[in-house]
Amino acid sequence: MISGLGFGGAPIANLYTSVSDSDARATVDAAWDTGVRYFDTAPHYGLGLSERRLGAALRDRPRDSFVISTKVGRVLEPFDGGGLDDAGFLVPATHRRVWDFSADGVRRSLDSSLERLGLDRVDIVYLHDPDNHWQQAISEGLPALQSLKDQGVIRAVGVGMNQWQMPERLIREASLDYVMLAGRYTLLEQESLSSFLPLCLDRGVTVVSVGVFNSGLLARPEVPADATYDYSAAPTELISWARRIATVCQRHGAVLPQAALQFPFGHPAVKAIAVGARNPGEITENAALLADKVSPELWAELKSEGLLAPDVPTP
Repeated sequence: MISGLGFGGAPIANLYTSVSDSDARATVDAAWDTGVRYFDTAPHYGLGLSERRLGAALRDRPRDSFVISTKVGRVLEPFDGGGLDDAGFLVPATHRRVWDFSADGVRRSLDSSLERLGLDRVDIVYLHDPDNHWQQAISEGLPALQSLKDQGVIRAVGVGMNQWQMPERLIREASLDYVMLAGRYTLLEQESLSSFLPLCLDRGVTVVSVGVFNSGLLARPEVPADATYDYSAAPTELISWARRIATVCQRHGAVLPQAALQFPFGHPAVKAIAVGARNPGEITENAALLADKVSPELWAELKSEGLLAPDVPTP
């Protein structure tokens, strides 16, 4: 269903930095021109701004030529408190996010997403960060999505999280088609390799790896002292580890973000990655880095240096 490189729609929703409507449109157009045909968004991103901008950019393209996913779990309710959004998006706080994984909340959220997107359907719908909502997610949210799939309203059901433990439990106790795994299978960390990824492969669950740069630590050829990890200042030991990986990359004519983009595809359960971009240059550069394959010797040296475990699969 999905292209190997997907487009993450958070940055075009003014995540940390304002992006104009025209720049957002140009960024989506650039992604399309590089061959991207999978686009991901969520109501959470800019209080619906990502969905509106992504929908506007895709609306005139043949609907069967691309795959789009959105998320449920945060229902947007009107809010008149004024000011700016407090979740990192530079947008007016015209709405507030209300956690809701109920069947009714899922349907209302999806209806609102379709209205913002201006599309007749989305292909994949993920439960978005149900970390603290296990019971409602498995008893109401997932059955509601499965019902929508059975009715042909959506094509696939998934969960998107920053951890692998709960998605693993959901796979064992329910039915999932996709897991969007953020930051937990990267060049820097592979704990999900022990049981989660083999389970996905066994059950036929497609993994979309996101956060492949660990929110910034692996995003540059040279790792700065103020690099971020999981949206906070990176610990000193992780900066040192990333720099060692970057040095190995340089010895093999590659750069750190190039290896970070390619690494997840070493595991057969991972069928796609999705990366965000706020301008055309970012998505064009990442597409080029993904296409320019690193040498097998690079992966071998990372293992010999103890920077990857010997049994970690590599592309």
